[in-house]
Amino acid sequence: MSGPLPGWLLTLYPFEPKRFDTGQGVMSYLDEGAGDEAVVMVHGNPTWSFYYRNLVLGLRGKIRCIAPDHLGCGLSDKPQDFNYTLGEHIRNLRALLDSLNLRKIHLIVHDWGGPIGLGSALAKPEQLGRVVILNTAAFADTVVPWRIRLCRAPVIGEWLVRGFNGFAWPATWMSVTKPLSADVKRGFLYPYDSWANRIATHRFVVDIPEGKGAPNDLALAAVESKLGQLRGRPVRILWGGQDFCFNRHYYNRWRVLLPGANADYLEEAGHYVLEDAGQECLREIAAFLT
Repeated sequence: MSGPLPGWLLTLYPFEPKRFDTGQGVMSYLDEGAGDEAVVMVHGNPTWSFYYRNLVLGLRGKIRCIAPDHLGCGLSDKPQDFNYTLGEHIRNLRALLDSLNLRKIHLIVHDWGGPIGLGSALAKPEQLGRVVILNTAAFADTVVPWRIRLCRAPVIGEWLVRGFNGFAWPATWMSVTKPLSADVKRGFLYPYDSWANRIATHRFVVDIPEGKGAPNDLALAAVESKLGQLRGRPVRILWGGQDFCFNRHYYNRWRVLLPGANADYLEEAGHYVLEDAGQECLREIAAFLT
């Protein structure tokens, strides 16, 4: 998306995004703070770097903050002919990180940001420092709620998601336990205002692996095979307990996979844990990273 942001959005998202050309479209990303050590915040679906706005504001005086929008998301280009798959998103993020010449990166991941961020970071594990995990998965699983399965159904799923905004809009109330303000809702939905601009929202849903040996399954398996490299690294897990999608089942899987991680299960927070427990998460993440 091009052009100046509206004033109401700048009040919530007071940044000047930078641009990176992937060769398949231009990614928008936040780059706030200074230094060759940075925390990289990787969003999922149907959010964008707006989800991390308060973390960036709270951390940029302490550590450089990088928050990209995947192609098709946020303020990035939304090409209609791009192959919106996990592997492509991983490659784009890795290319962006390489362009920044960072000495060390720390990682914060949420939702699809888990496999994308970890897939990118673990391609160069010597560069990776600390990791914060927020309501995500980066391993194969077949536990997919019916509400999400409906959105990936042939024909009807695309009409629901792209025609009626039937994924991003419901998320503004289904993903939280504390109602969002009208402007915060508008902020989450701002980039997804048309059939064309909702292409990634739908393609992410279609790309959810089902364990059938398809390319998306293989891409996720490649990420999962590297997760053992997180053992022995500092890992912080902050998990919203009222998440109908990434529920306690996924939290427990992370606890088994990374028994040394410092983990908190926030009973009253939803999938958008940074909205429902924003101050607590900022405090914990700041202490963990700095």
